[in-house]
Amino acid sequence: MRTVAKLACLASRVQLRCLKNQFYRDFDQERLSGRQVGEDYRSTFQIDRDRVLHTPGFRSLQSKTQVFWSGEYDFYRTRLTHSLEVAQIGRGICDWLQKSSEVLAENFYIDADLVEAACLSHDLGHPPFGHAGERSLNHFMRNYGGFEGNAQTLRLLSERIFSEKRKGMDPSRAFLDSILKYKSLWSEMSAGGERPEHHFIYDQQAHYLDFVLGGRDYPAELTVGKVRNDFKSIECEVMDWADDTAYSLNDLADATRAGFLTIEKLEAWAEENQFDTSEDSPLGGLKKAIQRGRIDSFAGARIGAYIKAVTLTERVNFMSGESNRYRYGISITRDVRAESALFKKLAFDVVFLSPELKQLEHKGSYILRKLWELLETRYVKELPIDGQTFPILRPADEKEIAAAPNEAARARLICDYLAGMTDGSTARMYRRLFEPGFGSIGDLV
Repeated sequence: MRTVAKLACLASRVQLRCLKNQFYRDFDQERLSGRQVGEDYRSTFQIDRDRVLHTPGFRSLQSKTQVFWSGEYDFYRTRLTHSLEVAQIGRGICDWLQKSSEVLAENFYIDADLVEAACLSHDLGHPPFGHAGERSLNHFMRNYGGFEGNAQTLRLLSERIFSEKRKGMDPSRAFLDSILKYKSLWSEMSAGGERPEHHFIYDQQAHYLDFVLGGRDYPAELTVGKVRNDFKSIECEVMDWADDTAYSLNDLADATRAGFLTIEKLEAWAEENQFDTSEDSPLGGLKKAIQRGRIDSFAGARIGAYIKAVTLTERVNFMSGESNRYRYGISITRDVRAESALFKKLAFDVVFLSPELKQLEHKGSYILRKLWELLETRYVKELPIDGQTFPILRPADEKEIAAAPNEAARARLICDYLAGMTDGSTARMYRRLFEPGFGSIGDLV
């Protein structure tokens, strides 16, 4: 009986080894530290996902702006709920590709846990007050290496996400690569003399590019800028399309509930831009959903269509021989891409450019600017304020900033501090520092 049991156990182990996902190699699973972390009951990528979920940086997304200021109403999306929706869509794309592609198999598939980790992480680096906050911090950091939400996500995951220890989460190569939407350096994008607005990583992060690419140099055809930034792993492509899907559909649903998107505004915008609103057109379908009060059903159905618009493609590049993450990519049908672009333009023109939202963006930018000016003077320039050197930040933050080797390094830490705050904590800090009647001795943020 013991022999039979041992043979059964051995057969089970052989079967598990045969079913192990062959899509990923040791190269993909190596961690930033160089260690191959032994699996417990979780895979390498499940560990990556779990480490993200259990960090303060992820939880803080519940109080960061997606479209409307967090806390305005309970049902509007925040960065957190948006990230959860992107993760669900990302997993849905993995399931669809597994069912629809003849290339993928039971032991050869795109890991949904890895894609989920990328989707949950994609907005970690975004500061308070949405894209207005991102633009403001990039302006403040124009002489110190710039600020970019995706670059900040990379910085958090690799260096700072466990804030009490001031270190990163030791991500796997595939996971770190899955969040790299951009692969051009700030200085490369600044070569023409103009400071880039977005789509870069920090110069100090160049060695992470070396890590994700296994030390390989870019070929000549991958010039800096959009061409290089379009060079993504398949998991990053899935995350990016899942983000576009959520952004172009779910944000419209919020805008409709908030009264920013109405039938009248949609028709006026379509007429001005000469877009079709007939019953069979994308805008006609949206118009009908708004009229019937079924905007959520419309968004849900279109999400399903956007997922089914994805197909697996094979490609050849300088990384395709090293990793299946670059041997394969995804393609989106032209009509669905066009529809997504149309809905994003609608949201941008009618909602994001509205005076109501722009006033709030101005307020958020003003709050960040006043805080930056104070903290830059005190900690970056190391100048007294009104003849005094007030200790404004917590002792641990002050100690880390004081140990930084130069102004640029100190500015980066101040930028980290502001980017890590939520809408609410930033507003409270502003009021505590600049409004005489607000706050008490126990309110230190």
